[in-house]
Amino acid sequence: LSLRADKLGSVMRAFMEFLGPSDMMAYLAMMAPRLVELRRALKATGSIYLHCDDAAAHYLKLLLDAAFGPENFQNEITWKRTTAHNDPNRFGRITDRILFYSKSGKKLFNRLAGEYSEAQLSRYKYEDEGGKFRAENLTAPHYSKTRTVEWRGVKPGQNRQWRFSLEELERLYAESRILLKRDGTPRKDGLKEYLHEAAGPMFQDIWTDIPGLSPTSAERLGYPTQKPVALLERIILASSNPGEVVLDPFCGCGTTVDAAQKHGREWIGIDITHLAITLIKGRLRDTYGADVPMKVIGEPTDLAGARQLAAENKYQFQWWALGLVGARPVEEKKGADGGVDGKILFRDHPDPKEKPQSNIISVKGGHLKLDDVRALDSVVTKNGASIGVLISLEEPTKPMREWAANTGSYTSAFNGQKYPRIQLRTIGQLMAGVALERPSGNVAVDETFKKAPKAKAKGHEQGKLL
Repeated sequence: LSLRADKLGSVMRAFMEFLGPSDMMAYLAMMAPRLVELRRALKATGSIYLHCDDAAAHYLKLLLDAAFGPENFQNEITWKRTTAHNDPNRFGRITDRILFYSKSGKKLFNRLAGEYSEAQLSRYKYEDEGGKFRAENLTAPHYSKTRTVEWRGVKPGQNRQWRFSLEELERLYAESRILLKRDGTPRKDGLKEYLHEAAGPMFQDIWTDIPGLSPTSAERLGYPTQKPVALLERIILASSNPGEVVLDPFCGCGTTVDAAQKHGREWIGIDITHLAITLIKGRLRDTYGADVPMKVIGEPTDLAGARQLAAENKYQFQWWALGLVGARPVEEKKGADGGVDGKILFRDHPDPKEKPQSNIISVKGGHLKLDDVRALDSVVTKNGASIGVLISLEEPTKPMREWAANTGSYTSAFNGQKYPRIQLRTIGQLMAGVALERPSGNVAVDETFKKAPKAKAKGHEQGKLL
């Protein structure tokens, strides 16, 4: 590790001299120590796949050479993520790079086959009782004297030999796997290769069959850098076996852990924001059911932990608190946010053309005052929201509770039931399982986050989110 760290240090000093202080330099400085640690975490048969664009690929390849050794470079995969891109004054940039390195020469690698194209399928132009087949050569360039002999009246040809031993040729002949000429002798180009036995073409280092996610894709969940599940499935199937562990240290909205769960791998996902963890938990539960096994490390588990998070990082505390009620954070804007930290959207009307209703959420990690409730009441009115919720670490005061009780109620268009217009919830109540009062379940459809499609999980592997 020390030697590799020294090599990385030399590379980083050269980068600093060349690039100087810049966004790219900051990114490389962030990645360098992480690559050393990721190599350490890998077992001898493990591999790393690093996705990047063409602007960073050459710098990252030098870092990976230093961290893993140039001898462990396997591929620079070109992923065609879109068909066209309008880049003024240059050719459209429609590809990204995936740098594939192994920890050692003992790497696990499963060769994967794709689907045949129409042009490739057209080669299977013959058909018999065994199905569609193509005729392939029985001979190969000459290397072995034992396979240059005449067989059933046919010689392989000058500087050619039979591809198979005489015993294997006889077996293929007996099974009618060799086409015959009119005189009954074998055709040298007559080996029957059936379509149903073909594994498909092996994948190469240019991937054009997995498009990136379009804005209207059913798979898209709204995360800006979301990758298609098929891309991660290919990587996971190629470099791991069922029961082995897949690690994604920048797991974003959880595409890697989704693909790992689907294919029976154990998994670990790491992200630095509680927003990402909330998205991943929702994604996995939508896809695999509420009882999907997972363990979250790093979230507050009691009030003391919540207070510590609030003191350390206001926004992380807000995102975590919003996750307790399934709310979506609002986009950060300059200036005052008006007390709006998150929203819950739900469709509470028999007419599907009606816009969804909204619950406005305000999170307070510090001292409470009556003006906090007054401000929430005002912003609910201003935004035309149905319900406003104040989430706090402190217990609301009596005047706050009285104000909230006097703000009226929201009546559901579905069932006519009334719900308090302004609601107060403490972190302690939410952690104890006290829910918000709002239309839900069979009455109203929650549209806060786009739902991931349901799937049947393979196995019950325990995953971890950090």
